[in-house]
Amino acid sequence: MNTVFQAVGAVSYPGRGIVAGMNERGEKVLVYFIMGRSENSRNRVFVAEGEGLRTQAADPSAVVDPSLIIYSAVRTFGDRTIVTNGDQTDTIYDFLATGGTFEDALRTREYEPDAPNYTPRISCLMKGNGAHKMSILKREGETCQRFFFEYAPVWSVGHYLHTYQGDGNPIPSFVGEPESVSLAGGAEEIGQGIWDALDADNKVALFERVGGETRIFNQRKEAAAR
Repeated sequence: MNTVFQAVGAVSYPGRGIVAGMNERGEKVLVYFIMGRSENSRNRVFVAEGEGLRTQAADPSAVVDPSLIIYSAVRTFGDRTIVTNGDQTDTIYDFLATGGTFEDALRTREYEPDAPNYTPRISCLMKGNGAHKMSILKREGETCQRFFFEYAPVWSVGHYLHTYQGDGNPIPSFVGEPESVSLAGGAEEIGQGIWDALDADNKVALFERVGGETRIFNQRKEAAAR
């Protein structure tokens, strides 16, 4: 089993990625990162919003199209935490609030309409005990295929799901099921290790929550501080 740092560093352009699991101390681990090739995609920072997280333009005057880059990435519902790469965060939250399920919510959504890449929508729901579900909605042929995965909590083990297989034009979508990875260390070690493993030219922002500690990394630190 690869470490999470090896898995993240093995792909030149994973795009957006989610890591969920538990470290060797039995603490829950959630990580979400975004990358970008275009200036519009890179013009973002992560900003805490209560117990959640949202994306924000680093320079609002330079935003070309906010529809797929500005969204709530993390929201909490009771003891559950939702993490996604788009506005399906709100869809999942709304379904949970009315007695629906993670799966029901995502069956109403599709991949992103950003031809020719058709970026997959990736999502995660983590429960209070560390059990977690993950999903990817992606284009295959002319249809949307929806895949769901469910994992029991295991100390020192996480699962890593990302949008792309690597760089390209168009960018190839992720294939297969989330990769099992080993998780060790606290918030400082995990967050910094993943941040360092991402390509320096294309990484944009990273969020992590390990146990009760939350940390945010922004490539454009000065803009985030304003």
